[in-house]
Amino acid sequence: MGFKIQSLNVNLPFGLGGANIVVTEAQQKVAWALYVELATRVAGVKLEPGMGSAREALNSLHSLFETTRSVLRMEGPGAANGPESVGPIAINILNKGLRPFLTQWHTALSDFEDQQKEEQRKEFGGKTIIIIDESRWPEHDAFYQALEENRQSMLEYIEILARIAGVHYEQSQ
Repeated sequence: MGFKIQSLNVNLPFGLGGANIVVTEAQQKVAWALYVELATRVAGVKLEPGMGSAREALNSLHSLFETTRSVLRMEGPGAANGPESVGPIAINILNKGLRPFLTQWHTALSDFEDQQKEEQRKEFGGKTIIIIDESRWPEHDAFYQALEENRQSMLEYIEILARIAGVHYEQSQ
């Protein structure tokens, strides 16, 4: 049975509005590749405070930029069949949804890590292995709350990708 072209009306997360996506075979392939990447990372799986680390969560989310670029490059122009297609939507999700979150929290965590390093160098005269204790980060709880809010928006995006790819997706709590 051949591929059947369809149109999907979706509401995009991060206040990006709506889109009417004409699902082509190229759109479906890109959506599937991005769906697999997002649904299996902290973007789609809840990370409770004290589980994992804030730094690793930020690194995982940041890696989505290269992953998305790679998927879009591999598919080529077929991923960008107009502004309401998977390619441009994926780029907007990254630039207008994920980038502001990463910029805010990467900077805040890096500042804390630098402070921890400096305190340990002073205390131990530079003769120690630096250990970052994220539980002492004053913004620890706020980060995990913001991470969960970001995840909820990413779940909306993951669900859209699943619909375009033609697969069933059940959100994890």
